[in-house]
Amino acid sequence: MPDTVSRLAPWWTARPALLRFIADLVAGELAALRHEPMLRPGSWSEALSLQHDLGLDSLEFLHVAGVLAGALQMHHSGIEDYLLARRTLKDWVDIAEAALQHHDRDILFATSGSTGHPKRCLHALDQLEQEAQALAALFPGRRRLLVAVPSHHIYGFLFSQLLPRHLGLAPEGVSCIRARLPSQLAHLAQPGDLVVGHPQFWAAASSLRQGFADDILGVSSTAPCPDAVSEAVTACGLAGLVQVYGSSETGGLGWRASHRDAYRLLPYLARSTDGDRRLVRSLPDGRTELLQPQDELAWSGPREFSVGARCDGAVQVGGVNVFPARVRQALLEHPDVADAAVRLMRPEEGARLKAFVVPRDGVGGAELVRRLRPWTDGRLTMPERPKAFTVGAQLPRNGMGKLADWSSNA
Repeated sequence: MPDTVSRLAPWWTARPALLRFIADLVAGELAALRHEPMLRPGSWSEALSLQHDLGLDSLEFLHVAGVLAGALQMHHSGIEDYLLARRTLKDWVDIAEAALQHHDRDILFATSGSTGHPKRCLHALDQLEQEAQALAALFPGRRRLLVAVPSHHIYGFLFSQLLPRHLGLAPEGVSCIRARLPSQLAHLAQPGDLVVGHPQFWAAASSLRQGFADDILGVSSTAPCPDAVSEAVTACGLAGLVQVYGSSETGGLGWRASHRDAYRLLPYLARSTDGDRRLVRSLPDGRTELLQPQDELAWSGPREFSVGARCDGAVQVGGVNVFPARVRQALLEHPDVADAAVRLMRPEEGARLKAFVVPRDGVGGAELVRRLRPWTDGRLTMPERPKAFTVGAQLPRNGMGKLADWSSNA
């Protein structure tokens, strides 16, 4: 690792940063378990009781403690079982700190995918630090970070846990704004701020067309940011919206300063010379490894590219990878559905999934939709649930017999 990295104190030695990581993880897991997507850690303090304030039952304790132990690789220390015997956030921060003193070389992140079983991706900390150092070169002189993404996912971890140290910011220079309405951003942000968001956050932040102060930069990731959103925030006075491309599996791969530009590879990456889709990463210890992007990349230069379709069939809904095939299967399991197709809405229709369903004999369209909504609510996560249903006698197809798009209706 470069000397500038080796001189930095480990990220977890800043107790407020470790507390924020654990609080975000607990809130995220509980939100998924309880189907409460709006659960936010907000101003949770170390005194918070996981049992009495959050109401964790024994099964929830077992699940959340297991996820935290896995994320921080606590099995190397052998003290992860203490999580089940301790009941406050302070206790869990203490246990995590002790475990990280023993082993902090890697960290586990979950994909945001909605396959039913998110993939766990282990990343070496020195490689994450390498990425954070490269990202810091894009944002010199930032005085505060306003963060609208959770810090226990890889994007949030890089930008709210590692990046501040490379920018020379103290923990108090990082403010979580996830519990604030995005439309308040113009009043919250100050000159010199870097705002870390995602496409839906930026769309909401620009919806009221309020002007930003000078010298406020934004960054967006987790999903492609629509050009109209990028144009809207810059029209409101945002000094720039940097878009970062990557995934939980690979980490960040490239960036662009404007939606009009091609993405550029991060400095330690290069195209494979073997003619395949992989990238070559130069590691901090001098070795190299091959990375497989999750999307098709169209190259316009040695280090410039645009992003094409997902290779695994996923689409992005609210920054989450959603698999229409899985949603279709859930619809087909309903006894009144004979066939179904699921697609992402067109931009003019919205930003969620839509479904075309063919009913079994004797089932009316309105009645079928009425039955399907609670069915999907009970089986699918919020980003997976279709928000518009169209009922017809057969799936729409084009002249070649291939599945075709349709106009959605609520």
